[in-house]
Amino acid sequence: MTKNIGITGGIGTGKSYVSKIFKALGIPFYDADQQAKSIMVSNEKLILLLKDAFGPQVYLEDGTLNRKWLSSEVFNNENKLKLLNSIVHPIVIEAGKDWANRQMAPYTLKEAALLFESGSYSLLDATILVKAPLDVRIDRVMKRDNIKREEVLKRIANQMPEEEKEKLADYIIINDGVLPLLPQIEKIHKDILSF
Repeated sequence: MTKNIGITGGIGTGKSYVSKIFKALGIPFYDADQQAKSIMVSNEKLILLLKDAFGPQVYLEDGTLNRKWLSSEVFNNENKLKLLNSIVHPIVIEAGKDWANRQMAPYTLKEAALLFESGSYSLLDATILVKAPLDVRIDRVMKRDNIKREEVLKRIANQMPEEEKEKLADYIIINDGVLPLLPQIEKIHKDILSF
């Protein structure tokens, strides 16, 4: 039976880069955040739930999600953010389970930024946390998103603290740009194959 493994990490840790290396090893890969974006414009039930919760302005006239408006609504309002997550997460988690059940591999890898926060980690066989020093993370996000240090720190402050994630993770990968990634990934890969 295929094992289901989750991979996560705070903003700027490089979890997507690490996930690509697992994918290169032939591991089926599910990007929960990317899938959520797709599901939010294709799943009729979810569309109706979002319109009911946030009003018709949550979607533009052409049917695309009004991301800018929704972001401004939820990211400074904890209750609205919780509401959004409570609507979206169950449907995305279910889609991820359906996808995983169709895979024919020793294990699958599900990448999700909010793996621990959403509770979906409890449905998995193991979890991997990608970590990087704070300064490295800030530098990466500033370059990637062309934003100021303060904005990166604000985003990091909105995420679950790394110490809490460490307690929930089965494996930890250090992606500091110094420690080689491949030996860490290969060790975890072999370990997952053996349990």
